[in-house]
Amino acid sequence: MKKFGLIGFPLSHSFSQKFFTEKFAKENIHDCVYENFPLQSINEISLLIKSETHLRGLNVTIPYKEKIIPFLDYKNEVVEKTGACNCIHIINGKLHGYNTDVIGFEKSLLEKLKPHHKSALILGTGGAAKAVEFVMNDLNIDYQFVSRKSSSLHNQISYEDVDESVMQSHTLIINTSPVGMFPKVDECPDLPYQFLTPKHYLFDLVYNPAKTLFLQKGEKHGAAIMNGHEMLIIQAEESWKIWNEE
Repeated sequence: MKKFGLIGFPLSHSFSQKFFTEKFAKENIHDCVYENFPLQSINEISLLIKSETHLRGLNVTIPYKEKIIPFLDYKNEVVEKTGACNCIHIINGKLHGYNTDVIGFEKSLLEKLKPHHKSALILGTGGAAKAVEFVMNDLNIDYQFVSRKSSSLHNQISYEDVDESVMQSHTLIINTSPVGMFPKVDECPDLPYQFLTPKHYLFDLVYNPAKTLFLQKGEKHGAAIMNGHEMLIIQAEESWKIWNEE
């Protein structure tokens, strides 16, 4: 029996187990199972690999997309450039790291992207934000990170710095943080939403709830909106392809 799974902590919000369990049933795949592995510390990964001898692949979620890097025996080009990994192929006990968030996000983003979306605000600075940054560079879209903490980095500002002029000049806003995720559905990133327009495009990597307060506020002002559900499906299918490569 081949085993696949998800590492992160906590995993109450996990999309992957349900997706792959349903995929295996629908496609009559009887020799595979997918489990959640909540690790309280990334250091537990070594024990997991040793104890789960049938483990062939892992997805990686919050807060380990960056912390997993030192444990990888191989990193593909995207992982090298982003410093984040969300997919591991286990071959003879060796961990091969990939980032399927990049292709998942880019394909989903392009559905509603318009020529005037030339500058973006990336809310958050974690592993998912690194994948978004990679795509912004690939699409030649200028961007600034927005963090709760002030920074000396030239392309990072704090939420307090986001005013009317910043909102007007950045018509693409991407939330990579978990703010607004179930069960804290009454929360949203601290932005001056009154300055949104129909020219804006709000993309939330959160998928539960389907329409976060962040997206509701965008929709109220006529902005295009997209949640992270389709991105997750694309990146999950990409993970499956990687795990089945020889």
